[in-house]
Amino acid sequence: MTEVQTLNVSGSTPYGKAAVNGLLKSESKPTAPKQNSKEDVQLVLQSFRLLIADLCQQFGMGHPGGAIGMATFGVALWKYSMRYAPHSPDWFNRDRFVLSNGHTCLFQYANLYLSGYKSMTWEQLLSYHSDRANSLCPGHPEIEHEGIELTTGPLGQGVANAVGLAIATKHLAATFNRPGFEVVDNHTWCSVGDACLQEGVACEAISYAGHLKLNNLTIIYDNNQITCDGSVDLTNTEDVNKKMEACGWDVIDVLDGVNDIEGIVSALDQGRDPTRTKPLFINIRSIIGVGSAVAGQAISHGAPLGEENVAAMKKAYGWDPKRKFHIPDKVKSFYADLPSKGEHHVQEWNNLLTAYSQSHPSLSQTFHARMSGALPPNWSSLIPSSFPTTPTPTRKSNNLAIAPLLASTPTFLVGTADLTPSVNLLWPDAHPFNPPSLVPTSGPQGSYADRYLHYGIREHAMAGIANGLAAFSPGTIIPVTSSFFMFYLYAAAAVRMGALQRLKVIHVATHDSIGAGEDGPTHQPVEVAALYRAMPGLQYLRPGDSEEVAGAWELAIEFQGPSMISVSRHAVPQFPGLTSRAGVARGAYVLVERASPDVTLISAGAELRFALEVADCLSERFGLSARVVSLPCHMLFREQSLAYQREVLRRHEGVPAVVIEAGVQDTAHDVEDNSGFEASFGYM
Repeated sequence: MTEVQTLNVSGSTPYGKAAVNGLLKSESKPTAPKQNSKEDVQLVLQSFRLLIADLCQQFGMGHPGGAIGMATFGVALWKYSMRYAPHSPDWFNRDRFVLSNGHTCLFQYANLYLSGYKSMTWEQLLSYHSDRANSLCPGHPEIEHEGIELTTGPLGQGVANAVGLAIATKHLAATFNRPGFEVVDNHTWCSVGDACLQEGVACEAISYAGHLKLNNLTIIYDNNQITCDGSVDLTNTEDVNKKMEACGWDVIDVLDGVNDIEGIVSALDQGRDPTRTKPLFINIRSIIGVGSAVAGQAISHGAPLGEENVAAMKKAYGWDPKRKFHIPDKVKSFYADLPSKGEHHVQEWNNLLTAYSQSHPSLSQTFHARMSGALPPNWSSLIPSSFPTTPTPTRKSNNLAIAPLLASTPTFLVGTADLTPSVNLLWPDAHPFNPPSLVPTSGPQGSYADRYLHYGIREHAMAGIANGLAAFSPGTIIPVTSSFFMFYLYAAAAVRMGALQRLKVIHVATHDSIGAGEDGPTHQPVEVAALYRAMPGLQYLRPGDSEEVAGAWELAIEFQGPSMISVSRHAVPQFPGLTSRAGVARGAYVLVERASPDVTLISAGAELRFALEVADCLSERFGLSARVVSLPCHMLFREQSLAYQREVLRRHEGVPAVVIEAGVQDTAHDVEDNSGFEASFGYM
């Protein structure tokens, strides 16, 4: 392992000293333009910090300290280093920026305003923490707003998201770029704080990114050594740089994160160095709440600084203490060229794309289709119309239903958390997404153009990375994750974030019942289905046989959001002529109808067989007439008309309903609504 070497670079920057490791060659030229004097830049930094302080003070809420301490990062990124277009925020080849330390959202909001994003108006910026219904400035950035790539939410999620974005770039570049035509070459930048690096999901993602050699990914570490409870050394004394190196990252230190914009830009420039073979970690020493009376203290993290403190900051800078939300004209001029600079990037890329279309017409046509999110028009015909009638585990039904489509449709990037033999999502000639230089001890050699991701035992990062893949550009990549249902508890936070963002990710959960106890009760969750059924925005599907599995996949592919297909390990009977993918599309449907029923039996998934068997038993032994309903998706059934719900359940006719499913009693659903649907949620 190469020893970390830190070199001091002095005398080259007017703002302070930068310290970088051996990566920063002495001949490197910082991109910060010399026409901006030290005084001008200091004015920009002061303006930014005071704006943050005023915004938090306005409604007495917010997180000022981190955003204030990161002021230099924003200038380095938005003014000098990132390649983006404020007036064309959806430009396909733009650099992606992810704010993993999302509580510092004012850092991003202010930079979006200053750099010229049209939707981030002055009035919107002032709406931070207001009760304004259409505010674009909630307490953490959200994907719906221009310039925000993902809703990162809980700390550490953004690191996994950024890894997903970087994987997307690598895969698309390997698939579509040709010599002289690098139509996909954007960079992913991810800002993190001390807390992000302690989260397990970030550690998983960092390890995986190092393995994949994602040299198009740069993490910018706001190293202020403060978390909510106090100084970081209260809980964490590891050597972060050595950890990053051990995970396969290059490391650069910048010692003066308060003033040294040129040093930060020089470090960021290394992110684009094509000779690097590893992702880059830039460790910038900053001061939380710099310039305030509580600088360097945890109290500046999550509470306004106070009117007197803010006034004292302004006075110390030589500003009018009574003037609020002031951005001097000189500061506005500093950022004024960014929209036109961005449109120049877009025009250059469009010209490249035109030449690419002329030189590689067939490939260009495919690339344009992928950019638009289009699937082959015949994709559903690749899902078989019939299946074997012998008992089959629905996890194997997955492969029967979807392998032909996965094999022929490059849109799908399929992955598993080290359970390839169990989840059954391979297809002929599937190869691993891996660095082309990697020659594994066993198994096939892969490349960045391949589409099967071996995530390792990293369920949480897998789901977070999949969110990044899906967010790169809607429909360009449809990620598929897979693991045991139990392990989706590890991934639940990331699945939830994908659901909040309506990101099209398909999660495949196996071993979802107690039918096969090979691993014991620790691997047989009976309560997890309730969690995912209750998760807003997630389409949870629990099919009962191969035909229903096929219907579940059709729905997951069509749904504009995330889905989870939950399947069994053990073999279950097949019900040709009874089950229907069209019925699955309505959430619930009648398998066995009776003219004058005594009871309706409702079931789903691996327990569907029991409902049919119990119906036969009731008839043969007790002379009772039982209807049978399959309920693979509660969400879809709720979306049906009241008339259809009544037709399926017949509760309004006084027919009692009994649910047969491995689960737990949910007393919250004891009260019947007009349809009777809620009354069907008890379990036995």
